[in-house]
Amino acid sequence: MFTLLINPPRIINKGNIWKKIDRALPPLGLACIASYLESKKHRVGILDLQAEDMDQSQLRDYLKESNPDFIGITSTTVEIDSALNIARLCKEVLPDTRVIFGGAHASILPDEVLLGPGIDFVIRGEGEYALCELIAGKNKLSEIAGLSYRDNGNIIHNPPRAVIEDLDEMPWPAYHLLPVNKYRPSLGNYKRLPAISMVATRGCPGRCTFCYTGISGAKTRTRSAASLVEEIKLLQSEYGIKEISFYDDTFTAFKDNVKEFCLRLIKEKIRISWSCMSRIDFVDKEMLQLMKKSGCHQIGYGLESASPEILKNIRKPMPIDSVKKIVKLTKEAGIDVRAMFMLGSPGETEDSLKNTIKFAIELSPDIVIFNMTTPYPGTEMYDWAKGNGYLLSSEWDKFDLANVVMCLPTVSPEKIMHYYRLAYKKFYFRPAYVIRRLLKIRSLIDIKNNMKSVLSILSFDTERKKRGSI
Repeated sequence: MFTLLINPPRIINKGNIWKKIDRALPPLGLACIASYLESKKHRVGILDLQAEDMDQSQLRDYLKESNPDFIGITSTTVEIDSALNIARLCKEVLPDTRVIFGGAHASILPDEVLLGPGIDFVIRGEGEYALCELIAGKNKLSEIAGLSYRDNGNIIHNPPRAVIEDLDEMPWPAYHLLPVNKYRPSLGNYKRLPAISMVATRGCPGRCTFCYTGISGAKTRTRSAASLVEEIKLLQSEYGIKEISFYDDTFTAFKDNVKEFCLRLIKEKIRISWSCMSRIDFVDKEMLQLMKKSGCHQIGYGLESASPEILKNIRKPMPIDSVKKIVKLTKEAGIDVRAMFMLGSPGETEDSLKNTIKFAIELSPDIVIFNMTTPYPGTEMYDWAKGNGYLLSSEWDKFDLANVVMCLPTVSPEKIMHYYRLAYKKFYFRPAYVIRRLLKIRSLIDIKNNMKSVLSILSFDTERKKRGSI
């Protein structure tokens, strides 16, 4: 039996800032599943269509040549249409191959996915154990926890599967099945190349209304510091990796483990630069100083808004004074700040939009990202928006962080889009910011990244104006 795991292509429309600064990250979820299957003596491969340039004809040839018995496809909400198209093509080429869907969107809306042509199964939640049981064929379908499937025209949802408690029991991602040399973090998120991403935790301690990870209620778990350091050493020795981007929702959720991780890097004199994402309530001065000493050069904070009311509405209350304090401490530690804001949240007004932009400028982070508030299915915000008739679209490709998909009673979609465009110009095209960035240039990569950033903002604004859409 041979199982092929596919990461569908990501199509980013013009006018989306991510088209210019987008990253190419390894599908670590698939790589973790692949390594677990290999540990159980199953044959498995990964086809990453976000990294590989492959047209339909080439994909057909690839499928015919590899001839898998099972095909597993993962997908987020914004990629689901692309993933379903891939599934249809797979069934056309290999009608007897069983097609299995997994990932966030399929876990949340398994009925919708199973109604798509050519989809045999959906695995909800973490996929390692359920997929292994399914392809092994040792259990009845009804006995596989976390599995959804069709039976005589009816959709069956088996009971959910418990999360994997001890992440150290799981093998490291199957990097040998990935085109490692084709991956890179997003623009402005790295200092050295080659770079790759890692994940230290699963779950999130937050309960934000816009995020499925926290609201799912899954227990937050972490890998040990020792395991993370050993994986970095492997990536250095086998693939020449010089930088790691940790894409955990809250990398610093387990403070003691992060401190041990940093101390191990320092003690073993491992020369690696790295970045991560966190929350202001999960870092402190001592940790920041230790992170810097061990090679951390950037932390991304999801700050979302300058409005206490909006932060309360999205269940992410953060005192503004605390935000200012942590941003200042991060800078003082010598770590760049990547601040991320959302425009168009419940309770948003024209004044709050102006204040958030003003606050971003006042904080003066090294990089700022403004996204459209996007109520993904399965979240409390999605249920709120749908229940109140605020959703503007049910086209999943519009849920890309760059389109207004809610019509709020407090501010028009046109106003939100106006301030979205304005925010980037007002933040990045300030003489003080330009001078500060120029003074921080230390390498050729810094020069290239700064030039690309300027061109990205200019072209992004031009494309948005041409589209004139919301």
